[in-house]
Amino acid sequence: MFESLSDKFSGVIGDLGKRGTLTEADVAEAMREVRLAMLEADVALPVVKDFVNKVKERSVGAEVLESISPGQAVAKIVNDALIDALGGAGAVPLNLNAAPPVPILMVGLQGSGKTTTSGKIALRLATRERKKVLLASLDTQRPAAQLQLQQLAERAKVASLPIVAGQTPVEIASRAMDTARREGYDVVILDTAGRLSIDEALMDEVRQIRDVTHPAETLLVVDAMTGQDAVNTAKLFNEAVGVSGVVMTRMDGDARGGAALSMRAITGAPIKLTGSGEKLDALEEFHPERVAGRILGLGDIAGLVEKAADTLDQEEGERLAKKMMAGKFDLDDYASQIRQIQKMGSISGILGMLPGMGKMKDMVDEKKLDTTIFKKHQAIISSMTKGERKTPDIIKASRKKRIAAGSGTTVQDVNKLLKQFDDMSTMMKRVNKLGLKGLMRQASALMSGGGMPGGPGGFPGGPGGRPPFG
Repeated sequence: MFESLSDKFSGVIGDLGKRGTLTEADVAEAMREVRLAMLEADVALPVVKDFVNKVKERSVGAEVLESISPGQAVAKIVNDALIDALGGAGAVPLNLNAAPPVPILMVGLQGSGKTTTSGKIALRLATRERKKVLLASLDTQRPAAQLQLQQLAERAKVASLPIVAGQTPVEIASRAMDTARREGYDVVILDTAGRLSIDEALMDEVRQIRDVTHPAETLLVVDAMTGQDAVNTAKLFNEAVGVSGVVMTRMDGDARGGAALSMRAITGAPIKLTGSGEKLDALEEFHPERVAGRILGLGDIAGLVEKAADTLDQEEGERLAKKMMAGKFDLDDYASQIRQIQKMGSISGILGMLPGMGKMKDMVDEKKLDTTIFKKHQAIISSMTKGERKTPDIIKASRKKRIAAGSGTTVQDVNKLLKQFDDMSTMMKRVNKLGLKGLMRQASALMSGGGMPGGPGGFPGGPGGRPPFG
């Protein structure tokens, strides 16, 4: 959602970096571009003014104008100002420092993703914090809202408050707190009703629930796709009932990103969590410095490492690595590798977290990219017998026909998979035989133009060697 903003900022900073020295006029011109970029991204006007003034003031100092690399100096100033606008460095955790059961009140407009977010937070607290969580739906307005939260609780493997027909939201809230005290729950998540727009009836209801439960956290859930409307909603909720934190949903959408930059300055409440997808584990802490880094094309290596740690199976990865190095990699292992890659999410999303890869991300059109090849390969491998997966060499013409028919593919597809796997296996055996130092020596010789002793089945690039795989 920050793509447009990122392109503009990268362009401005790139232009400044090309200049040998900077003048005040150069900085003023750059700040005009930044102002336009932020306004186009739907950032609130007071936030834009404050941001531009801060950057301008710091950028016209002698240490910048006379520095060896003024472009880099300005880039750092812009980065620091972005972090400030987003709420300061470091994620702000949920406040659970209260006597259990700790009430968390979820508020927001209808359709913002409040109920799904309640389920996501419940799962996060139960798995990461080892908390005993109770989910309670106070939404008596929307049909089946209470049933939806009950189903989310089952998926998250946490408890939900039994539904009692005819109770008011305040009565449900009181019953939830009583149940939590009696049954020893650590956290109670109270999912309130929303409206299509803010009205006094909604605010009265939320105030009454707040007064009965005394929540440690009042989390406002806003849809990032609504842009400036999200900021206005946050401002009104904060004025009416007080908000301790914001959860922004649909951060994976194509909105212009200004709501995130405006939220802290307008409400004073930090963005604590962000949601990107319908899956219950698609919830992340909000790190201003990481978001600033992604906007400026600096990447988010820390976020990528965390994502990998959360999604990838470490034991499985180590097992595959050992088999690869031993040259005993089979088609079952290849299928496992595909599953690990798919867990990481979209290719463009991963590229966006790597430093300097912002422009490369734009070149990757995932609609044109044949990502279905993974699914096709999985289907082909699933149609093989256990013996065929362990020893692919036994797969001849008749077996190929059977595998193709069973997987809904063609014999050519089966041949491509087997060829790719054969090339991978050959490369792994060569790595194992040469060792890392020997491989580096040969790679160095190849890059220097000396060629490689190839022969039939030789190293890619050598005279008579096989072509590179993939």
